[in-house]
Amino acid sequence: MAPCAPSSSARIRAVGLFLADLPPPVPRSDAIQSFAVQETPVLRIRCDDGSEGTGYAYTIGTGGSAVIALLRDHLAPRLIGQDPSRIEAIWRGLLFATHATAVGAVTSLALAAVDTALWDWRCRRDGQPLWRAAGGARPRLPVYTTEGGWLHLDADTLVREALAAQAAGFRGAKLKVGKPRLAEDLDRLRAVRAAVGDGFELMVDANQCFTLSEALRRAPRYADLGIAWFEEPLPADDIAGHVRLAAASPVPVAVGESLYSPGQFADYVRLGACHIVQPDVARVGGITPWLKVAHLAEACNLAVCPHFLMELHASLCAAVPSAAWVEYIPQLDAVVGERLAIEDGHAVAPESPGLGIDWNAEALDARARLRCEIA
Repeated sequence: MAPCAPSSSARIRAVGLFLADLPPPVPRSDAIQSFAVQETPVLRIRCDDGSEGTGYAYTIGTGGSAVIALLRDHLAPRLIGQDPSRIEAIWRGLLFATHATAVGAVTSLALAAVDTALWDWRCRRDGQPLWRAAGGARPRLPVYTTEGGWLHLDADTLVREALAAQAAGFRGAKLKVGKPRLAEDLDRLRAVRAAVGDGFELMVDANQCFTLSEALRRAPRYADLGIAWFEEPLPADDIAGHVRLAAASPVPVAVGESLYSPGQFADYVRLGACHIVQPDVARVGGITPWLKVAHLAEACNLAVCPHFLMELHASLCAAVPSAAWVEYIPQLDAVVGERLAIEDGHAVAPESPGLGIDWNAEALDARARLRCEIA
């Protein structure tokens, strides 16, 4: 899609919605779930001057129809006639309109679909890539892979995948933990560490599966292997437990993929409940709140290492100085033309105007269901 011609008087005249199902390219499992299908709500705004913007969110198999329903019945109609350049005003207006269902995943995902479409529109209008429009801190960041670290994989497979990632130039890999016995986790981690050496970063992710006592028991054992961070060790609503763990753990504690507002991140940060913040642009409600979280982290001297959504996070991480890593999990390969560029172990922020996602409209449309148009 070509950049939009600048316009100071554009108004949104129509909103298109649909849900696209994207099966993961490899089996994905962690300590609490398996990733069967990515439901991808897609939202397109069309303005009266012919300009457009496309946004999206995702679920990992449930709730996609609820996101579409919230957009169709409550949020998209409020966009008609709006000035799309007033992104902050629109985001806040929609947040207030959904105050009875916020804070929560379905509402935040719906807000994200709208907000990313508005940012796409703005960047296309201005002929700018997202990473420059949102801050322009630096054009590339180190990338680590999670795609070869799933919990169902045996130790030999984990080693093979980690060595392949290292040979391909990745700077690190994340491994899922949460086996019933600590010894099982350690055997897997030791095998990978021995294979890749000390110069290759390893992270671990428990996906909220531990009690506080178990996380306290495992953290020092993970630390012995030089682990870069201990991700989602406890249920996300156990802030008190995270405070106690963060104070005691020799491994930095990372949280954020299951937080749904800047305020929830603020609670963690002000209480010292984490060392690394991991906002997910879809789950936190879009680019507008994601940037608030990133700047909160910067002000508090904390690193941002976002969850999933590499196709968007590569640009957002490049926009802000607090970002440290981009997570590699291919998400949109089946519905894009040009993939995210990775060079010398770094994700390179796209220079094309807009979000930097090269949508394949035909491939998206072939997967579309629950399609509707609001005008």
